[in-house]
Parts: sequence; C-alpha cells; structure tokens
Amino acid sequence: MRIAVFGANGPTGRLLTGQALDAGHQVTAVTRQPDSFPLHHDRLKVAGADVLDPPAVDAVVAGQDAVLSALGVPAGKEPISTYSKGAANIVAAMDRHGVRRVAVVSSSGVEPQAFSDGGFFFNRLLLPYVTRILGKTLYDDMRRMESVLRDSDLDWTIVRPSGLYGLPSVTDYTVVEGHADGRFTARADLAASMLSLLDGDRFMRATVSVITTADNPTLLQWIRREALAKS
Repeated sequence: MRIAVFGANGPTGRLLTGQALDAGHQVTAVTRQPDSFPLHHDRLKVAGADVLDPPAVDAVVAGQDAVLSALGVPAGKEPISTYSKGAANIVAAMDRHGVRRVAVVSSSGVEPQAFSDGGFFFNRLLLPYVTRILGKTLYDDMRRMESVLRDSDLDWTIVRPSGLYGLPSVTDYTVVEGHADGRFTARADLAASMLSLLDGDRFMRATVSVITTADNPTLLQWIRREALAKS
C-alpha cells in the first residue's frame, strides 16, 4: 500500500513511518524539515512540504492509497489552526485524487472525561486545567479538525490517545470506539493502532480511543518525562 504520513518527523510520526516500512508499505514521509528526517529505506520517499500549503499537499496525496496524519503542535495561548487547516487541505487533495482512506491523531482532551483511576487531583484539578486553560486553543483546533473529517465523504477514522509517553516496543494495547478508561498511551501503540486501521474497514467513519494497559508511568513520572521535557 502507498501511504502518506503527515507529521512524519514528530515522535509518533517517526514510529508510524518505521512501522509502515516494516510492514512492507511504500511510504511518503511528509515534513517541513526533510534534511533532519532520520529514516532511510528504498520504499521511503521524504517529501519536504507544509500541510498548510495546498499545492504541496496536493502533490503529496496524488497517487496514494491512504493518508495518515500524526501532526503535532505545542500547546500555547496563541490561536492554533494547523490541525483544522491542515485537515482541510488533506481532505480537498484526497477528494481531487480519489483517495478514500484517512486516519488522524486527535486527543482524549477534545472530550475530557474523568478516569476511574484518576483520583481527585487528576480528574478535578489537572485535567480541567490542561483541557480548559493550558491547551484550550490546541483542543479547540482539534475539534475543528474532527469536524472537517466528519463533514467529508471520506473513509475517515479519528484516533484519540490519552497522555503520550515512550516505550521501546508495541504492547497489547486497547482500541475502543468512543471513550476509553485509560490515562496513558504509548506512542508505539498509537502508531500501531493507526497502521492497523488500514487492514479492512474496522472503525471506518468512527472516533476511537487507544490506550496502553501495561507499563504505564505514574502521574509524577509522566509529568517529569513528558510534560516538563516540553517546557
């Protein structure tokens, strides 16, 4: 299968690209910084393109069988539009070239719900602060991105991970339609879940959650390794 991966130079995008190559696919890795992309393979094409540039997106999507988006934008107070405008450009290009299958990374923060193992601090303090204040503009744009997909005629899947962290390999992760009761998702599992969507029509035109059920960090470990590392 010929797959275009947007956001390929991010932590999840690199894993997704590598897993797709390992599975035998022909991959176009889309990044604004192609010279820094670390992977090399005879079935890999690295395309220097910005998802906000419609002609560049059109050129990448032409001839593909599927599109996977692992776009990531840092949270901040300024307005964010990369997710929604990027999705609009991808959808328009797919319509023009007759490409049907697309899956995009969103977040459980788009529709925050309490977790059974979250406790008072996480559910009542940290989760509202992250989703309503710290990441408000980010999640607002993710919601717009999801609307772009839902309003399209494509065979889309919206993938919502929880708090992302690193593990060396794929685990026995869980994917469910709608909300999953889990606070963390390993990036390797997120990448694997997206790639698995291309096998058949499972979760087509659906929003799914993916969670990692083993080797999860504690909340303090996650804050130290992920949240503080980005600051």
